[in-house]
This record gives sequence, structure tokens and C-alpha cells, in this order.
Amino acid sequence: MRKTMQSSKTSNRTKRGRKALLAAAGLVTAATLTLTACGGGDDKGGGSVADVSTEAGAQQAATVLDKPFDKPDLVLTDTHGKKFDLRERTKDKPTLIYFGYTHCPDVCPLTMSNIAVAKKALPKAEQDKLQVVFVTTDPDRDTPAVLGKWLKAQDPDFIGLTGDFATIQGSARTLGISIEPTEKDKNGKLVSMHGTQVIAFSPRTNAGYVLYGEDATVDDYTKDLPKLIKGARP
Repeated sequence: MRKTMQSSKTSNRTKRGRKALLAAAGLVTAATLTLTACGGGDDKGGGSVADVSTEAGAQQAATVLDKPFDKPDLVLTDTHGKKFDLRERTKDKPTLIYFGYTHCPDVCPLTMSNIAVAKKALPKAEQDKLQVVFVTTDPDRDTPAVLGKWLKAQDPDFIGLTGDFATIQGSARTLGISIEPTEKDKNGKLVSMHGTQVIAFSPRTNAGYVLYGEDATVDDYTKDLPKLIKGARP
């Protein structure tokens, strides 16, 4: 009985500690979001953010950034083998950016699928406005052809980008997302360690102002996309 009570007290202290951390999150600057490997890990995100809801126990898929990110000055190669200037091609357009890789067994395909399903629920005019950009974290294996085939199964209008790893890594860091070179795990399988956040950029300011973690569902995106397309808070 004593152990149970001690465990309960410890749990309560832990919950209070987590709430305090969330409240202080808006005061933190230039922090890097959590790194995870597809196939494992728990990526909750963090950094210079303020939780959308201040209600105790509220579950929110989106986190509104206390200090929005600038859109990366990034020029890579698209799935057609042509140069793609991210800032120029997505200027004044609602844009979702995600860093992942096609050999990912779970988080990456699930995230893209959730967005694709939610996008289809939009009116055609709004679907045409939304830009979804998937930047590979495994460029050695994710050639334009590989990226194109993989994304076509999700949504043929999704933009896939590949290129020099150092360039990709540097751009991800400007968004507070860490990625590491692809390496073999203990079982000899090639894995890519990367942050699993989706960053939403406003068509009004071209700034990344909303972040989604890997737990965001189809319903979350379905509810938020109409607002994001207008540049509004979710």
C-alpha cells in the first residue's frame, strides 16, 4: 500500500513537472527538436514553442510556434530531376514541409498518408493551393525516381526533393529539426535518424508558424488544413 501511494505521488509530481515545462516552453529559444529513428522512439517535439491550449489535460495536435521559422533558402532536385527552389516555388502558398525517407517502415508513410487523406477532403480549389513538400533525409537511396514512385502512391501532387545531404541537414536545422546520416543499426539495417515534425508555413507571411508531431491524425489535419490554407491559427 505504501509503495502504491508513493508511486501515485511520484506520478502527480511528474505531471506537474510536465505542465510546468509546457508553460515555460515559450521562453526557450533556438532549441533543437527531438531526434528519432523511424521504427522506434517517441518524438514529442519542443523548442521555441507555446502550446496551443493552456487547458489542463487538453490534447492538441498542433503547436503554434512562439517564434515562427523562416522558410529555408533551399534549392534541391525534384522527382523530375529538375532544380526546385523552395522559397520561389512555394512563395505565398500554404506549405507543409516534412523531412523523412522512403525506406521508413512506419512514421514517414503514415504521416504522408494522413496528410494525403485530409487533403482529399478539401474543395478542389483549396487542394490546388496546398503545397506538401517531402525532403528526403536519405538522399543516397532516395533518387528522384525512387521519391517519385513512393510519393505517387501517397499523392501525385506531393513534391519530393533530394540532393546533397549536408545541404538538407543544414536546412532542417534552420527549422529546429535534427537529421543524421543514414547508418546501420545493431541488426545491420540502414536507418535514418530524423525529427518527425511537420512544419506548416503561412501563405500570408511565408513563415513556419505551426508544428505537428508524429501523433497528428487524419482528423487533426482534416480539421486544420482549411485554416492553414488561409494562414489562420488552427
